[in-house]
Amino acid sequence: MKRVSLAGILALAVIVPVHAQRPPLLPEPVIAALAEELSGETAKRNLEYVSRFHRTRGSSQFHAAAEFIAAKAREYGLKDAQILQFPADGKTFYGTQKARPAWDAEFAELWELRREGEKWVPAVRRASWDAMPMSLAQDSESADVEADLVDVGEGTAEGDYAAKDVRGKIVLAAAQPGPVARLAVEKYGAAGIVSYAQNQRTAWWGEDENLIRWGHLDSFAPTKTFAFMVSLKQARQWRERLVRGETVRLHAIVKAGRRAGFYVIITATIPGADPKLRDEEIVFSCHLDHPRPGANDNASGCVTILEVARTLSKLIAEGKLARPARTIRFIWPPEIEGTVILLNERPELAARIKAVVHMDMVGGGPETKAVFHVTRSPASLPTFINDVAEAFAEFVNEQSYQFAATGRAAYPLVAPEGGKEPLRARMTDFTSGSDHQVYTEGSWRIPAIYLNDWPDRYIHTNFDSPAMIDPTKLKRAGFIGAASGYFLAQISANDGDGVWEAVKLASLRRMSQMLARRAQLSGEEAQSFTRFWLAHERSLVDSLDRFFSPSTRRSDTVEAWLKNLQALAGVSPPAAAPSGDAALVFRRNPEVKGPMSVFGYDYFEDHYGQDRARGIRLLRHRGLWGAGDDYTYEVLNFVDGVRNAQQIRDAVSAIYGPVPLDVVVEYLRALESIGVIQRVSR
Repeated sequence: MKRVSLAGILALAVIVPVHAQRPPLLPEPVIAALAEELSGETAKRNLEYVSRFHRTRGSSQFHAAAEFIAAKAREYGLKDAQILQFPADGKTFYGTQKARPAWDAEFAELWELRREGEKWVPAVRRASWDAMPMSLAQDSESADVEADLVDVGEGTAEGDYAAKDVRGKIVLAAAQPGPVARLAVEKYGAAGIVSYAQNQRTAWWGEDENLIRWGHLDSFAPTKTFAFMVSLKQARQWRERLVRGETVRLHAIVKAGRRAGFYVIITATIPGADPKLRDEEIVFSCHLDHPRPGANDNASGCVTILEVARTLSKLIAEGKLARPARTIRFIWPPEIEGTVILLNERPELAARIKAVVHMDMVGGGPETKAVFHVTRSPASLPTFINDVAEAFAEFVNEQSYQFAATGRAAYPLVAPEGGKEPLRARMTDFTSGSDHQVYTEGSWRIPAIYLNDWPDRYIHTNFDSPAMIDPTKLKRAGFIGAASGYFLAQISANDGDGVWEAVKLASLRRMSQMLARRAQLSGEEAQSFTRFWLAHERSLVDSLDRFFSPSTRRSDTVEAWLKNLQALAGVSPPAAAPSGDAALVFRRNPEVKGPMSVFGYDYFEDHYGQDRARGIRLLRHRGLWGAGDDYTYEVLNFVDGVRNAQQIRDAVSAIYGPVPLDVVVEYLRALESIGVIQRVSR
């Protein structure tokens, strides 16, 4: 195998110009207009209002937040602002999403009692829906229970209940209420749950004992119950008293429940100017749901795309920006399930979308410890649009650092009420966890730019509040998104040279990462890896065809570039044609659209069987650069009626690390058995 030398990399790099101070891709007057008009303060004022609502799916407070967003969209001059409704009834299927019933709460309190003679009387209120809606786990049902508290540790294993009588009691558990309920309530007859589940594991996991985490019960659980969420500090106090042999008696009062209702999705547009292109759409996406306050997750994304809408609409009306050729659409759905529903129920809309700019958590200030990411579409969907976003993000990185270091920059993008720290955005490969994974999924293959913070130590807790949001961060996220979306809405063959320069710069970064990863492999595995990534780079260039004709590209320059990459990488021809299971070819069932694991519902597990699903090895596989859910998502994305099982195995191995062919085939056959994919006869 030919190894790449440092001299070779440098020789390749010299033909790639480096962006210095000049803005990329868009004319400087456009950059200046966006930088001047975008307001982190306006976005944060809207965020402060949205954060008042406990925005669970189908709830009255979600509807109130939706009305606010729709009213602002109309105020800002957007067209076709409307609130779409789809049944949330617990039985309707939208592709792979089973509609969860709407859930709402009126009242909930958890009181600790004290003994007075022969009676137990209220002593201290430990949780209140009115004061903190997050203290009641989502999907709790009405109850009025007075019972002793029993500590069951994690509460998710049989051993947690050994020699403990929890029937009719309230259990104290460290795990999320959903999995606890399956044993505590459904099997052993507990009356309810108090959970002190901690946040996602990051460097700050478990450090702040005052955090209260958002809790969930199973939307489709056969047994109705309730769960309250308390802090680690409170749980520790109770556990210490229980160890000493004290009785802790609680009174739980809940008025809440699931019901048939409606999913709500807000949408509005800036119509395109070109009669030939206005039916093509660039979408700005977010998700409006999440508990109060839910400031960074995800009021921040919602108000930032709203601020992008205000800015673009105003600048177009004032003549400072030309109306783009393509239509720009803004969508505010419930997370993941709303997007699955919209794309399934509005196929004509899905067909019009050329690209998506998705924002989920884009405002975390220094206290959140958040790192801002510009995340690519999955490797199964090579697309130049991520290189466009990275070009604008690198520009903001450079300008914001220059300003922080010297106090001078042409475009510092600092909000008067915000911070002055450099952005330091990271350019990262695909990660799942938000609505972008629906757009990019193999059912629709819509390329997406994903702007997001991670980690955020306060995500899904009562500390995810407006006080933690930085207006400067909102402004900068808005700029990267607005510049990317506006550029894509008007891109044509005339922009080919500028795009090509951005692609080459990003290609060098990808090449560097590819070489580092290939060094961990050897033999045919390394060769297969190299072949995949070279094909990926060619497909990424071909993705320009989605926006303008390939005949207008500088094909000679492109081919020369790709040949340089191939020569530097060094790769042998592919192995002989596969046979047996390796030659199996499948296609997607067009009637089942969406990822296997959606939101609050797992299509694969429900249809294949929970016990059988546990035996699928790919779900447990850990590769060099990814794990189970990564592999299964991409395996299904690569099913296209053309690739065989060997090619799919080689592709996911190149992305996440080697995986045995039989492990991939086992998962493909499981998908076939539940009708998600169908075998192609050869």
